[in-house]
Amino acid sequence: MARSYLRLVRPAIELAASAPASRGSPGTLCVSGPCGRGPHTTHAFSTLLSYHPPMPTSVASRSAGKGNEYVLGTGRDESDRLGLQHRLWSGATHKLWEKAGVHPGMQVLDVGCGPGFAAMDLAQIVGPRGRIVGIDESPTFLKELGEEAKARRMTHVERVLGDVQQLEVAIPGSKGAFDLAYVRWVLCFVPRPADVIKGLAALVKPGGRVAIQDYFNYEHSIKIAPRDAAFERVIAGVAASFRARGGNPDIVGDLPGMLLANGFEISHFDVVQRTARPPAAASCGLVGGDTMWHWPDTFFRTFAPKLVDQGFISGAERDAGLAAWDRACADPAAFVLMPSVFEVVAVRK
Repeated sequence: MARSYLRLVRPAIELAASAPASRGSPGTLCVSGPCGRGPHTTHAFSTLLSYHPPMPTSVASRSAGKGNEYVLGTGRDESDRLGLQHRLWSGATHKLWEKAGVHPGMQVLDVGCGPGFAAMDLAQIVGPRGRIVGIDESPTFLKELGEEAKARRMTHVERVLGDVQQLEVAIPGSKGAFDLAYVRWVLCFVPRPADVIKGLAALVKPGGRVAIQDYFNYEHSIKIAPRDAAFERVIAGVAASFRARGGNPDIVGDLPGMLLANGFEISHFDVVQRTARPPAAASCGLVGGDTMWHWPDTFFRTFAPKLVDQGFISGAERDAGLAAWDRACADPAAFVLMPSVFEVVAVRK
């Protein structure tokens, strides 16, 4: 239920020193305009240096739980889960983008883009007259985004390997260059979310917008009914894993103050609270069997074993928690209350 946790790999400008000279290929340093296109002269991007790093050949080349890497990992299982998550939340996400005024020709920054599911949707909206820049700390995820953009001939999609807590370093020469920045399930993972907002204040032009989706009251809002203490112990372990790496699953509580302190005016603030019925509900002829059930299902089955590896729950607690979830899956009377997802649109003054 989260996106990429981003940390500094190396600033793009430093990595550029070892980049191959060929244009439009992995490892290329692009100066103005997307790789494979001519100079972009009508926007502030004409000064943008964007490094497209050499990518690993294997999607599962990184393991989870080491150092400051994304707590959920960057393997194939997590990429697949993120794809399902994006599809299930795409309706709410597109409504938020409408509130933020996304339209063709815009310059959009996708902060913590992961494998690029949202970036590709945004690329379709802004079209070839616009530009999408996705920044993430994972070469594996950026490789996936690059392959998808190439397959769909989206030449206006760019990738930047870097730290969202140092946006001006990762994307130099881009002050006031973006019409919109999109940030979904990122701020809850980074140790310095205020630095992300500070960077956005520099990169988003006056009158531009940021659109954010993230959590508040995380571990207290996720429940299954009937209630089960074993399941709630796993949820507590999830929240503890976020906090142990410097994240904050209640980050939206601090977000309005951060935005106001950095010259933003909040134009939209709301919460999306979802529930779902298990597959067993549909088999009994009841209203239920919601597709949204598979969001927490894939999350718990993917992440509960990792919580054991990382020491946040025991093997017995994992087994008890997953057994409680299995009982809910088989109970036509059960339902799950999802984490509260807050959405914010703020305008740069």
